[in-house]
Amino acid sequence: MCGRFALFASAEELERHFQVPLPFAVTPRYNIAPSQPVLALATSTDAPEPVWIHFRWGLVPRRGKDPASGNQMINARCESPHEKLAFRSAFRHRRCILPMSGFYEWAKVGAKRQPYFVKPATDSVMGVAGLWEPWQSPDGAALTTCTIITTGANATVRPLHPRMVVVLDPATYALWLDPSTPVEALKTLLRPAPETLLTAYPVGTRVNNPTHDAPLLIEPLSPELTLFEGG
Repeated sequence: MCGRFALFASAEELERHFQVPLPFAVTPRYNIAPSQPVLALATSTDAPEPVWIHFRWGLVPRRGKDPASGNQMINARCESPHEKLAFRSAFRHRRCILPMSGFYEWAKVGAKRQPYFVKPATDSVMGVAGLWEPWQSPDGAALTTCTIITTGANATVRPLHPRMVVVLDPATYALWLDPSTPVEALKTLLRPAPETLLTAYPVGTRVNNPTHDAPLLIEPLSPELTLFEGG
């Protein structure tokens, strides 16, 4: 599962990594939470060229109920998006890549949970597989939402949580975004990240509150601090 992440890479870093010009400024964010706007590189059957766009995180199926009802899916399991009714159309026709500087995961320690920041070991950004979907209410109000695809955790993340985001190999970005890519080829991309790609370290519990958004959230927890000090 992924319920919180950060994106603080500069526009220049994003353009260099994804090889797509970014036509607007980006603001560093250290605590991106569900229902908030998220930056994504997206395509569709009707618009096959990748474009930068903002979606609301938490996919509402095209035939779903009012988003206020809580019918929003922040994650899609990689084992079944090509079959599950809520994701099937988006998997075939509306895929996206969400840039991340890292994501948070919580390890259970006794009765409490210790947050960790998981980030690329050598790069400033990574591309995570996602799906997007337009939704329209009966009165015409429009909303465009997205979900993040998850897979089984690799050795880095497994001590924290059994699942993790699908981190795409940059060499496969074009394949993932190409609306003509066959479903069977897409499924082969949805696998755990290589063991050496990511690194994880404990951080303070201020990240537990989605109203907190500052660089200090990703600072490693000092050894002298108790497990939940500073939250």
